[in-house]
Amino acid sequence: MALTLLTLTTSVHLLDSTSVALPRIFAAAFPLRSRFRRPSSSISSFQLGFPSTTHRSDSIRCLCASSSSAASPMQFEVSTPNSQFLDSLLYSRAYWVTEGVIAWNVDVGEGSCYLYASRVAGLSFSEDGIDGFDFRVKLEAESGSLRTNFPHIGNYKPFKVPSDLDVRDLVKSQLAIVCFDAEGRLIEGTGLQLPGVLDELFSYDGPLGANFTPGGGVSLHLWAPTAQEVTVCIYKNPLDKSPMEICPLEEVNGVWSTNGPSSWEGCYYVYKVSVYHPSTLKVETCYANDPYARGLSADASKTYLLNLDSDDLKPEGWEKLADKKPDLRSYSDISIYELHVRDFSVSDETVEPEHRGGYLAFTLKDSAGVKHLQKLADAGLTHLHLLPTYQFGDVDDEKENWKYIDTSLLEGLPPDSAEAQARVTEIQNDDGFNWGYNPVLWGVPKGSYASDPTGPCRIIEFRKMVQALNRIGLNVVLDVVYNHLHANGPHNKDSVLDKIVPGYYLRRNNDGFIENSTCVNNTASEHYMVDRLIRDDLLNWVVNYKVDGFRFDLMGHIMKDTMVKAKSAIGNLRKETDGVDGSRIYIYGEGWNFGEVANNGRGVNASQFNLTGTGIGSFNDRIRDATLGGSPFGHPLQQGFITGLLLQPNGHDHGSEATQQLMLSTAKDHIQIGMAANLKDYVLTNHEGKEVKGSEILMHDATPVAYASQPTETINYVSAHDNETLFDIISLKTPMEISVDERCRINHLASSMIALSQGIPFFHAGDEILRSKSLDRDSYNSGDWFNRLDFSYKSNNWGVGLPPKGKNEHSWPLIKLRLQDPSFKPQSSHIVSTLNSFLDLLRIRYSSPLFRLDTAKAIKERVRFHNTGPSSVPGAIIMSIEDGHKGMASVSQIDPVYSFLVVIFNARPSEFSFLSPALKDRNLELHPVQVKSGDEIVRKSVYDAFSGGFTVPARTTTVFVEVRKG
Repeated sequence: MALTLLTLTTSVHLLDSTSVALPRIFAAAFPLRSRFRRPSSSISSFQLGFPSTTHRSDSIRCLCASSSSAASPMQFEVSTPNSQFLDSLLYSRAYWVTEGVIAWNVDVGEGSCYLYASRVAGLSFSEDGIDGFDFRVKLEAESGSLRTNFPHIGNYKPFKVPSDLDVRDLVKSQLAIVCFDAEGRLIEGTGLQLPGVLDELFSYDGPLGANFTPGGGVSLHLWAPTAQEVTVCIYKNPLDKSPMEICPLEEVNGVWSTNGPSSWEGCYYVYKVSVYHPSTLKVETCYANDPYARGLSADASKTYLLNLDSDDLKPEGWEKLADKKPDLRSYSDISIYELHVRDFSVSDETVEPEHRGGYLAFTLKDSAGVKHLQKLADAGLTHLHLLPTYQFGDVDDEKENWKYIDTSLLEGLPPDSAEAQARVTEIQNDDGFNWGYNPVLWGVPKGSYASDPTGPCRIIEFRKMVQALNRIGLNVVLDVVYNHLHANGPHNKDSVLDKIVPGYYLRRNNDGFIENSTCVNNTASEHYMVDRLIRDDLLNWVVNYKVDGFRFDLMGHIMKDTMVKAKSAIGNLRKETDGVDGSRIYIYGEGWNFGEVANNGRGVNASQFNLTGTGIGSFNDRIRDATLGGSPFGHPLQQGFITGLLLQPNGHDHGSEATQQLMLSTAKDHIQIGMAANLKDYVLTNHEGKEVKGSEILMHDATPVAYASQPTETINYVSAHDNETLFDIISLKTPMEISVDERCRINHLASSMIALSQGIPFFHAGDEILRSKSLDRDSYNSGDWFNRLDFSYKSNNWGVGLPPKGKNEHSWPLIKLRLQDPSFKPQSSHIVSTLNSFLDLLRIRYSSPLFRLDTAKAIKERVRFHNTGPSSVPGAIIMSIEDGHKGMASVSQIDPVYSFLVVIFNARPSEFSFLSPALKDRNLELHPVQVKSGDEIVRKSVYDAFSGGFTVPARTTTVFVEVRKG
């Protein structure tokens, strides 16, 4: 999710829903006396001459983990020796960065530094220093600066680790590093973070997960270098309490494995891992699913052992699907429609009840929803982006456990009633709806969307969905969330990776606590095996499910290197050897640059500017904000280019008229560079009349607007699942007194600005049918009631009650005014008209390759903007695109039909007339699609060749074409 710049959405929701009484949980998780006063070790040889300490009382901060996230440290009083100098072992402020170097931000001066280890996690502080260890070694402070792959600790001091240590074994223990001054007094101590040394010693590229051998057996491999013991529990049936078999795994260089018989196929298994866990300071016994799981039990407590290559799991024709994919000439031909699996059919009465809200709804040719998708595909739409479909938390896969609302009680409520949201909120964590941005296992299809969540059903039905969508002409994009995980800790049922190698998969801050800037449990793709897991998972979805693209949630929190390697690995897949053509798979995501990774804080991250030149797309928030006004973090009434800024005020204080003029002209510059695919080197005339590159056009914080080097690196959009729908945001920002007809025209105008721009257009499902969520700004957990899609076109879901209190209450006064006004609600005729106009936009985009130019060079040669500079008419954009012809021999001909296009976007509330000497004497005429349009207003658009004059009606996008002679 999180399609807003610097947005903190889904995971914030998780924090909201999992807040707990910290003191009570803390007391249960960390009994103070046993935690800090463990018995000392009996190894006296290491205690000889050990510096003495003085018993003191101080305040120690401790981490308390909620059910889904590691909270910030809390303060509590505890009596412990020298705690005014010594940090709790709950902190991990030192880094074991390589086999021979530990980094710590301390200066020991003339003092000394020691590394301690306890296999049984018995370390504690005593009057004599630290007790409970079974190993101790002195570390030598090194001169010079630290050499490390971790930029955030570049100024730390390096300490040399003796070369004769058995580090591979030592990392399985509880570890602490402690320093003393020259007089032997305790100065400071802390735990260690191990990812650096784990990557150096245990990076691994061999088999992981369950692998089936040609002879019929199965092998299991688990990467767990810090584990002390691993066994696998095999269950015949998913509901069995006792395993039919328990097998110990053998370790070789951090990888635990075992071989089993062919009879294991179709069974279920769980790993039992004995491992030190830094969050509890104990050696824990963790029961975990396989990180490389490809199937699950219905309750997700066990991994289903299945062979994805089995013919029994393949729908008819599955092996030949790669040869029947929809045609895709170039990435530039892509257009994307973002849809939630459950939204698509849960309210569709043309779908059998047992298929509503699931994978199989996409296979029903005669349903209203599939017919709607077919219309979009026939008009040119190429890609369907599905919100998360992996195994995520907060929706039970067993439907019999869901709670429901009696919607008949809500149907008759006033449109601004608070009762609907109250009822939805009561059951929102126990119903069948959630966006799904709370990953548990990345490589397993979500069970709640299957007709049966246990066994192979979810795999077969997912494949049938992909196959069916391909058959109607749509490629399938998966929304992947590798930037965070839903849970952590040794015992949470939704925790997996943090049970197997604690402290490795989840990114930690300098105190050793889990980073939550994505809102919960940030993952660390800068660590080798996290990077590998992400790449392996992507290949799983491509090879085993034949999907056609990926959208990365909060992609900026993933390292650029991970993204580039993933793109390369996928691109190298071939139909002859892998059953898929990886060269046609498109990758894009949210390149927001914030949190601990901002400005390459943890390595070069996959942010908008860093991805330049990679061919990986990132969302263009600039065109969104300039078009609509403000930002998702600003005042909801802030107007923009299409919503009335300066030209039709809504009563909000936007500053003086001069300020508004500047805001509107600046927004126009941002939109125009976005329409030129947000290219850094594209040159246009800005509102001051200066010739500037896209990289020289700046936002309010002096960040360049443009970041792309090629058109496929820009995803242009004005709405997505995050924040209000397009119709809702327009209803908020436009003046109260305008008509619903005008709002519908503005809705279409916004879509047209995306559909007819260079770069890749992206649309949220329902934009084309005026979809409303009753002004809900964050419907991630708002149930079916607020997220309904109606493909019968009878209603757009406007006015179904005040949206849920949590994220909307502060705006309820604004929302209430609009919901209670019947003039805001569109009729079925408005919905159908908007849909037909949207289909026309797609037809126009795909009527000419000039709207889908492949290269930056082609855009710079062919695309021009008129009505620019200080004398330009505000609220109107004129774009021309020229193909090669006799008078322009330097440009190649790519369109056999049209030699010249002119697109005029008139966002003004009145008719727009414009004379252009540069556009005189052309043989321009209204685009044939608009000649046949059901929109009578657009047909009134006029071009006069003699004067070069254009007239376009209010709030209208008009396309003029010059037909090539002959």
